[in-house]
Amino acid sequence: MKLRDVVVGFSVLLTVGALAVGCGSASPVSTTTAVTPPQAPVSGALTPEAQATATGDVPDNQVFLTFSNRAAGYSIKYPEGWAQRGSGSVVVFQDKNNLVRITVSRATPPSIGSVIDAMKRLAKVSPSLRFAGPTSLALHGPAAVKIVYSTRSAPNPVTGKRVELVVDRYYVSHAGRVAVVDLGTPRGVDNVDAYRLMIESFRWR
Repeated sequence: MKLRDVVVGFSVLLTVGALAVGCGSASPVSTTTAVTPPQAPVSGALTPEAQATATGDVPDNQVFLTFSNRAAGYSIKYPEGWAQRGSGSVVVFQDKNNLVRITVSRATPPSIGSVIDAMKRLAKVSPSLRFAGPTSLALHGPAAVKIVYSTRSAPNPVTGKRVELVVDRYYVSHAGRVAVVDLGTPRGVDNVDAYRLMIESFRWR
């Protein structure tokens, strides 16, 4: 074997060995995974109708019926005589500008912060929306977050008057589902007792 061949072969071995050492001593590349905080479901704000006359208070002797939504997995009481429309994930009960809407979706349990963020996003598309700080509470077991907001209708084409709706919104979570319950009433109308009965009657199934 010629000396030149021996030198070339030895050089190749040195190169391979250096690569092997380099690969073995290389530091592992660190990676980080961004954790996205839970977001509250975004359900559109209730809006009153300028044409609808503000109704009076729900009477003390009002009869309530139980609505069972098997598809969405809950039940709730509502005033007899109120119109009910929708099914599944979105249901609305209405008596003129008295409005109750329940929207159910798959989501993580909301927090105070995520609810505030959701309302800020709504305010961008509903300029008349105003809201107060949310609070945490429990409704017969399920964790809930409550926030109060208000919206105004477009001007009545004849009188130019607007109707303002005050809404108690509840985020009620259970087993990977979140129900957004909006209980809206025209400002100046007292439905506190009736709406308290309704939200306290809410049950997951």
